[in-house]
Amino acid sequence: MQVKAVSKNTGVSARKVRLYVDLVRGKGVAEALSILRFAPSPTAVLVAKTVKSAASSAENNYQMEPNDLKIVQIYADGAPMMKRHRPRSRGRVSPILKRSSHITVIVADQED
Repeated sequence: MQVKAVSKNTGVSARKVRLYVDLVRGKGVAEALSILRFAPSPTAVLVAKTVKSAASSAENNYQMEPNDLKIVQIYADGAPMMKRHRPRSRGRVSPILKRSSHITVIVADQED
């Protein structure tokens, strides 16, 4: 049985999130959380929060053992961008795109 957790519209770009997503892909939940705990970035906290959410959903809704869970699939997709403008010289403006992302984690039992 696979359990999915999604964290939407995080304030971090997908490119930055993918650095930490790639670290934990295919690992067990406990190992992934220990890797993310010592990663020196607030982005790692967002990824860890989503992994914990998937593990606790599996435990509470499907009576799965959290120590036996493995990250089957994890990815970060782009989300809607906030568009802002920065004043430039001679009365012009240049656009700024504040990017965000969706983090998706799918966990399953080790034997699956």
